Parts: sequence; structure tokens; C-alpha cells
Amino acid sequence: MKRVITFGEIMMRLSTPGFARFTQVDSLNVLYAGSEANVASSLSLFGFSAAHVTRFPNNDLGRAATQTLQRYGVDTQYIIYGDERIGVYFLENGAMQRASRIIYDRFNSAFAHIKPGMLDWDSILKDASWFHWTGITPAISQGAADVCYEAIQAARKNNITVSGDINYRRNLWQYGKTAREIMPALIESTDVIVAGITDMENCVGISGDTFEMACASLKRTYPNAKKILTTERISVSSSHNKLTGFLWNGRQLARSREYDLTHIVDRVGAGDAFMAGSIYATLSGMNDQSVIDFATAAGAFKHSIEGDVNVASVEEIESLVKGENIGKLLR
Repeated sequence: MKRVITFGEIMMRLSTPGFARFTQVDSLNVLYAGSEANVASSLSLFGFSAAHVTRFPNNDLGRAATQTLQRYGVDTQYIIYGDERIGVYFLENGAMQRASRIIYDRFNSAFAHIKPGMLDWDSILKDASWFHWTGITPAISQGAADVCYEAIQAARKNNITVSGDINYRRNLWQYGKTAREIMPALIESTDVIVAGITDMENCVGISGDTFEMACASLKRTYPNAKKILTTERISVSSSHNKLTGFLWNGRQLARSREYDLTHIVDRVGAGDAFMAGSIYATLSGMNDQSVIDFATAAGAFKHSIEGDVNVASVEEIESLVKGENIGKLLR
């Protein structure tokens, strides 16, 4: 069985019921999720062995978050606990022409206080096929950036494929360092990168008139990058998006079909579903066209699922790729 290790913060998600606004409600729905953990959960549901590594507060909220991962079959044995608090984000789902909104409250979280040496990465990565990180983690704190680098180097030493979803978020970089100061060292040792043109420009100062041109520039600077993936999203409204996936392998560009996503239930975590789909397809030996087809279908499917995790099976994603059983009542 293929084994994947992910690393990153998990937060408490507090969302308004249905499509209510923050100013309308007197209660919020509680979930626990994080970008990298969403990838691990999805891969576990696909039948892979997946472990998530993080640091939680040593209280009932940290234990509740751990139990959420276990519910999806994710291995939680490497999670460490300490003081401080759990990070929180508040979600207001948009509808029609009203945009969705997220408010973050993650300052001084337990994960932000993680430090090198707290985790034995050689033991954690033993028997792993893949290690995954995102650009969210090094944006949280210098300690989180240092541990992410520590993990990537351990993976490289053990000949483990490394993927990174660059996922640049300007508002997260608040501890005195910029993305361009931190990200190049992490990208340098990463094999599979998910990044759009804007991500590349903000993180490593690379741009291009097209995605393919930007990828070629990135490859020249970071020759370890074997594949670069991205999605193109057209937002007709909050409830109606169009999604297409792209994969560049250093020679040619593979493109998925466009998915017309009407009546979106929840788009949060769609990029993580795309990432998990690409990891699953790659480790399953699919060719590049099949990888981007499966990954984009996984991302599209997530828009029908409430919560951050793509609660889906391989068979459901494969059916979507083939255009089968769409919208049917299955008995």
C-alpha cells in the first residue's frame, strides 16, 4: 500500500449555517480542517495509507481535531501536543453574486510554536512514498518554516517524492519574513509543484505571459521540479464556477476538460482535493493526461461536498472522468 505523509496546521472551522451571513446568526457549525490534512484525508478515503503531522494544544479541542482525522482513517501517531491554542477560521458561504468570506484567527497557535527537533522525520518518513507540504505552513512562523524545510530535506535524503502546493496567501506572512525570503529553499527540493503564475511571481519572482512559459522559467531555476500543475477557475458567481486543470511535465502541457460547476455546495478544500487526486493518480502509475483528468475531476467533485474534505471514493471520481452516473439516483 502506498503511504503519504502530510505536514501542516489544522484549524477549527466555524461556519454559518447554510448561506447565512455572520451578522445574522447566533450559532456556528464546527469542523476541523487544514489544507495538508485535507489531502491526507482524501488519500485515506482513496485507499492509501496517509499520516498527518502537526502540533495541537493539549486540550479537548486538540483531541477533537485529532479524532476528526481518525474518522477519515488518517494515521495520527506523529501528532505532538503542547501549550497555546488551536487556530480558528470563520466561514460565510456566498451565494449567487455575493462572495464567500473567511476571517482568520490563528495568531499564537500551538502549531505556530513548532520548532526544529520536535519531530523525528527519519522515523516518520520510514516506508513513505510521498511527502506533501503547502505554502501556508512556512507563512505561519519561522519555526513552522524551519520544520517544513527539515521535513523536505529528510524526504530528499530518503528518496521520497516531495510535492508542494505553493498556495501564496499574502495576509499570512506576518512574522517579519517574506515569501521570497523563505519559499525558494523549499521549492528547490520539491519534485511536484502546484502553482499558478501569480504564485510563482509572489514566491520566487518568476512570471510569464502564459502558464507554460512561467513553468519553463521555474524549471530553469529549480531543475528538481519534474511536474507543475495548476487549475484555472472562472467565477461566474459564488454558486457557479468553471474549472480546468493543467499539468506541465517539462516537455508538453496536458489539459483536462472544463467542468461547469453550478449550484456549488462548498468550494473550500477544492484545491486540496485536486492535489490529493494528482498524488493518487501519479502513485497509481497513470500517465500525465490521466493524472490531470483524475485530479481535476476530484477537485470538481469536492464542490458538491459540505466541509473541507473531499468525501469521495476512487470509483466516484473515475465515473466523473468518464461522464458516468452524473446526477443520477443510484440504488
